[in-house]
Amino acid sequence: MSNKMWGGRFTERPDAIMEEINVSIDVDRHLYAQDIAASKAHAAMLSAQGIITANDAKNIARGLDTILSEIGNGSFDFKRALEDIHMNVESRLGELIGPAAGRLHTARSRNDQVATDFRLYVRDTIDETDAALAAFQQALVARAIEHAGTVMPGFTHLQTAQPVTFGHHLLAYVEMTARDRGRFADARNRLNESPLGAAALAGTSFPIDRAATAKALGFDRPMANSLDAVSDRDFVLETLSAAAIASVHLSRFAEEIVIWTSPLVGLVRLSDKYTTGSSIMPQKRNPDAAELVRAKTGRVIGALTALLIVMKGLPLAYQKDMQEDKQGAMEAFGALSLAIRAMTAMVADMVPDQARMKAAAGEGYATATDLADWLVRTLKMPFRDAHHVTGRIVARASKRGVPLHQLALEEMQAIEPKITRDALSVLSVEASVKSRTSYGGTAPKNVLAQAKAWLKRLEKERKLG
Repeated sequence: MSNKMWGGRFTERPDAIMEEINVSIDVDRHLYAQDIAASKAHAAMLSAQGIITANDAKNIARGLDTILSEIGNGSFDFKRALEDIHMNVESRLGELIGPAAGRLHTARSRNDQVATDFRLYVRDTIDETDAALAAFQQALVARAIEHAGTVMPGFTHLQTAQPVTFGHHLLAYVEMTARDRGRFADARNRLNESPLGAAALAGTSFPIDRAATAKALGFDRPMANSLDAVSDRDFVLETLSAAAIASVHLSRFAEEIVIWTSPLVGLVRLSDKYTTGSSIMPQKRNPDAAELVRAKTGRVIGALTALLIVMKGLPLAYQKDMQEDKQGAMEAFGALSLAIRAMTAMVADMVPDQARMKAAAGEGYATATDLADWLVRTLKMPFRDAHHVTGRIVARASKRGVPLHQLALEEMQAIEPKITRDALSVLSVEASVKSRTSYGGTAPKNVLAQAKAWLKRLEKERKLG
């Protein structure tokens, strides 16, 4: 028996392997809510334009609501022989309302149908991702306020650089996440055009109202070119790109948590909720949640790369290759969602060892720059000269095996006679962070002000919805 969708042209069934490679219902079944919403909008428009009767449109809408309920409660029978979500819905609609179901596909194609469904799905995903990222920011800001004055080492090259505060470090990820949210918002703005009504590739001769269906589905406007409407997957690529960058940010933070929780570093502790043990080593506490967040970044980047490769050689308009646009993207969005939630939970869970942080902040001669700045500010020394003098003093302290603030004043004066006891006052880690008052700096009052400003901004966003 030939396939009923194109049985007029084909007389033989496809081979079993053809059916297996062609089927997509295992993936696009996740588009059921979007598919039904688009079909209801299309049917209402067809009726308003006099293309189908009002009674047919009413029966179609009633049948689609029944199908939505069946899928929602798990009683719907998805059939792989029907290939995709579109034909599964249409077939069941025929069982429910009879021949009127066949009128639903007037003036549309599966090409514009799937493009519409997937845009709606990605738009919903962006909205969910934005809400999750906002919650992540909330968690970071709450901890930043709590630790606005908690001193910790700041690093470059993973070497102790200058003292910062833990709150300042956390706010760096708030800023990164804000840019992530901006990228998702930009992607949403660009994708919010409707392909519905572009039909297979050339539009349709029926007097449809594409603006009406666009409005009904929450799109800003219909897409202006029918070829572009059915063949564009920029909206997936752009959203995956934003997801990949967001995943990289989460991975960087996860890597820091892995480092911080190592007994060799010992800056932070995670509870049993987000760590695991070893099957053979009873003493182990492994930061597996953070490690898995780090690993899931590969899934997201991989999905972006895979779709770029799929799309790079495709001529206009629709090609079956595009059936591969959904599975990787859906898995990537799921991985990102889980990673965001895991990181949000770990931010709330982690307990910094404030004494160890403070001690580590002073290691590695982290306040050397403060001494150089003092030489510039007080002795009016050119910075390059001050840098050289401070370097010699650090070398002397290292040779003596003492921290910079414990090196005898006489030892410093042997290198630079004009240094006074006043210079010692800038060498504590507390004095160092307190002095960094430039905009964006780590001074505790700066951190507290920035964190409170973020809290107010996030609360305003939440109220606006």
